[in-house]
Amino acid sequence: MESERVQNIASTFEDTIPEAFIRSEHEQPAITTVHGIDLDVPVIDVSDPDEEKINRLIADASREWGMFQIVNHGIPSEVISKFHGVGRAFFELPQEEKELYAKPPGSKSIEGYGTFLQKEIEGKKGWVDHLFHRIWPPPAINYQEANEEYVKYLHGVVDKLFKSLSLGLGLEEHELREAVGGDELAYLLKINYYPPCPRPDLALGVVAHTDMCSITILVPNDIQGLQACRDGDWYCVRYIPDALVIHIGDQMEILSNGKYKSVFHRTTVTKDKTRMSWPVFLEPPPDLAVGPHPKLVNEKNPPKYKTKKYGDYCYCKLNKIPQ
Repeated sequence: MESERVQNIASTFEDTIPEAFIRSEHEQPAITTVHGIDLDVPVIDVSDPDEEKINRLIADASREWGMFQIVNHGIPSEVISKFHGVGRAFFELPQEEKELYAKPPGSKSIEGYGTFLQKEIEGKKGWVDHLFHRIWPPPAINYQEANEEYVKYLHGVVDKLFKSLSLGLGLEEHELREAVGGDELAYLLKINYYPPCPRPDLALGVVAHTDMCSITILVPNDIQGLQACRDGDWYCVRYIPDALVIHIGDQMEILSNGKYKSVFHRTTVTKDKTRMSWPVFLEPPPDLAVGPHPKLVNEKNPPKYKTKKYGDYCYCKLNKIPQ
């Protein structure tokens, strides 16, 4: 088990990386990144007293980009710092202690410590280890008050996002939240750990993808790595201290019948620094069927997506089975 962890692989290679981590030429970041230009995704100050303006900016960014950053969101810097610290502390534990949290082989739950998450067509691997656990409702992996404090503030951000996104589609402010589970909506935290990589020009941390969930709320750190695809090209996303990066996920694209776009993104790695990120995925219950919202379809706007249980959707996507 230990030999499979990227954190351990990183400590044993100095100038090369195993073949399984070398991406094909159409994926290698040195070749496919537009260098020297950071992507200026919309930055929205959600403390603006003009709520209609905030709603409009969020809806526009979700239509045109599928991604935006929010500032002055009400989560104190010290709460984010403590939240960061929890993740770092876990990955600094001795390997045998981390393995106590490993996902059991064959487990249907995504929660736990792991390395490889999804099937890749070419059998390649991402240069990343991760820890998944639900932070709301109260988690199965129950540790660290810092997470609880972060969640306490996060509820307000979640409510604001769903409200703005609903109103942006001409729905009542509560309708999108209800359509993804209402009070049963789960917050799934994934702590990504990207060790230094001897050949960052050849490897990716997480391969290009869209998120399966409804919305992702990401806390990055100050080491550049998040990239988004714009008009077929890959760009680095500008890092803003204490901003939250918001991704529109697949379920939101489906619910909006394609009006909001799920963002295609990936992560790169660096040669001499460890990079981390802390995305929280807002997930419907697995048995909840999600499809285009009934108020958004009619004869002129027929459904563009199937209605499907969220658990089934995830299984198909992770195993590369057509939806």
